Amino acid sequence: MSKRVTVRMRRVYDAVDPDDGARVLVDRLWPRGLSKDAARLDEWLKDVAPSNELRKWYGHRAEAYEEFAERYRAELAEEPGSEALERLRGMAADGPVTLLTATKELDLSHVTVLREVLRHGS
Repeated sequence: MSKRVTVRMRRVYDAVDPDDGARVLVDRLWPRGLSKDAARLDEWLKDVAPSNELRKWYGHRAEAYEEFAERYRAELAEEPGSEALERLRGMAADGPVTLLTATKELDLSHVTVLREVLRHGS
């Protein structure tokens, strides 16, 4: 039986929680108005974020979420996303991981897809 991984999702602007574990920014762009010290990151994995093309196409339109999720999973299966995903899997195997993003709507973001991939493998 495999060990269950703990993967949380939060906005990078939220206060640090003692239960965060490894804090990983998973956005391609640095969040506006946030200093690197204030972010208190353990790592910034730009390559696990959706490509700029996919991000712009999606535009957080709820009606496009399912297709976005499918396209994003396909990106994660290829380099450089797959390498960054493996890095995240290793971190999650070592303890809790909190995926951080600047996105306001977490449920319609790539972080939701990424958490699912880390928890269930696809």
